[in-house]
Amino acid sequence: MTKNVLVTGGNRGVGLEIVKGMVAEGYKVLMGCRDEDAGLEAKKDIVGGDLHVIEMPLDNESAIVDAFTRAEAVYGPIDILINNAGVLDDTQWTDVTSESFASSMQVNVFAPLTLIQQSLPKMIERGFGRIINVNSSYGSFHESLAGPFSYAISKAAVNALTVKMAAVVDNAKEDKEIDVAVNSMTPGWVHTRMGGADAPKTPEEGADTAIWLATLADDVPNGKFFKDRKEIAW
Repeated sequence: MTKNVLVTGGNRGVGLEIVKGMVAEGYKVLMGCRDEDAGLEAKKDIVGGDLHVIEMPLDNESAIVDAFTRAEAVYGPIDILINNAGVLDDTQWTDVTSESFASSMQVNVFAPLTLIQQSLPKMIERGFGRIINVNSSYGSFHESLAGPFSYAISKAAVNALTVKMAAVVDNAKEDKEIDVAVNSMTPGWVHTRMGGADAPKTPEEGADTAIWLATLADDVPNGKFFKDRKEIAW
């Protein structure tokens, strides 16, 4: 039976390449995007495959839950969740406000949490699931949280979220045999609107590790951080 994949921020950049890759692998893919028209425009360039556009603004918890619920009602349960959408606020720490910081946290952390809350319990119940949180080396303590203030802290929180949710999976495995995993990955410095024109990697290269984690069938890791298909330090 075809598995369903939800990719947030799937209409451009790395997210679009993840969508294309998962469609090519034969999955039913739900392209989550803030604006349906933007998703439909991006979909025009993808020929064939089982692809559907889901309007899912990530700035409001109830809207996320409503969109997720409607998506599952129409297309069936989400087997693979790829939390790709993110915002990069490069405001200097001295100028960050509680409102601007909350905006970064909402899209980068709270929205993935909401989607995990909606999907992970059902994955555990069914015995299968993959959650991939698309992150950044800027959120790595090992690399000194080198990015802009709000972005780096919110991305570090994404890694913390990954570890906590992976522990939920490990605890569930004590009661029954399940094939569920939660991991983080960084695409690296990618030539996208966020990454800029000087970035050395293509969006397709940036998407590779997420697709790899989503489609792994054997020796599936849980609660790890990856770059270029290799585990890296938190």
